[in-house]
Amino acid sequence: MIPDLFTAAIKPSALSWRTVLLHGLQALHAADPNYLQTLASDDFLPTQGRVFAAFDQPLEEVRYVLVGEGPYPREASATGVCFMDGAVNELWSAQGLSKPVNRATSLRNFMKMLMVADGLLAPENTGGESVTVVSAQAMSAGSGFIQTLPDLQRNLTDRGFLLLNAALVFRRQVPPVKEAKAWRPLLATVLEALADRPGLSPPTLVLWGRIAQWLEDLHVVSRLPLSTAEHPYNLSFIQNQAMQGLFGPMHLLRSKDALRT
Repeated sequence: MIPDLFTAAIKPSALSWRTVLLHGLQALHAADPNYLQTLASDDFLPTQGRVFAAFDQPLEEVRYVLVGEGPYPREASATGVCFMDGAVNELWSAQGLSKPVNRATSLRNFMKMLMVADGLLAPENTGGESVTVVSAQAMSAGSGFIQTLPDLQRNLTDRGFLLLNAALVFRRQVPPVKEAKAWRPLLATVLEALADRPGLSPPTLVLWGRIAQWLEDLHVVSRLPLSTAEHPYNLSFIQNQAMQGLFGPMHLLRSKDALRT
């Protein structure tokens, strides 16, 4: 039996996802009947019933599925949406990126990759002084830059991103690899629903990091356009040309109003 904790967590999701997520939980339970019961009696992140928070993006609006490895290992940071650190608000500071962004290594490298992709930083010069110049431009009146992490999340969802993790929960005593393995049946169900949408093209699957890339073994992945990269906590992610090519045309650091002008 699936604990009420998890069926209740489905309810805030977009209506188009609710049956899919229930089927995904059933598939997870069939693969490991003890997993959800054990999880329900344990402490895990994210809290506040946000395990399926990413699914407020309606199924029919998904154009990209971005998969990271797992939630941030801090309660304030784990939001149920990959790479969106709940402890971060402001993106910029007089010294460059804000202190909370700099502390969130993956987010910092993602931001720097976006700056390179948008032509704001030279690929060979992404250090502090160069970022400070961009930050000053971003914080100037009428710059057209987004200012907060919720702005960045909004830009991603507006462009059709479903922001997932390979493991939907984090527990300190459970290796992320083991946690991610348990959630594979649910993620397979999600990807199958996206591949099978009548009249809609399948979304591009973007896998960041080794744990996320294990999803490539799922049969449904052969039906989806695929793009992979190292996890953004690696410094080399900033220079990843495939990611620059994917994200560059989106201009995610610019506000919607700025892009209209």
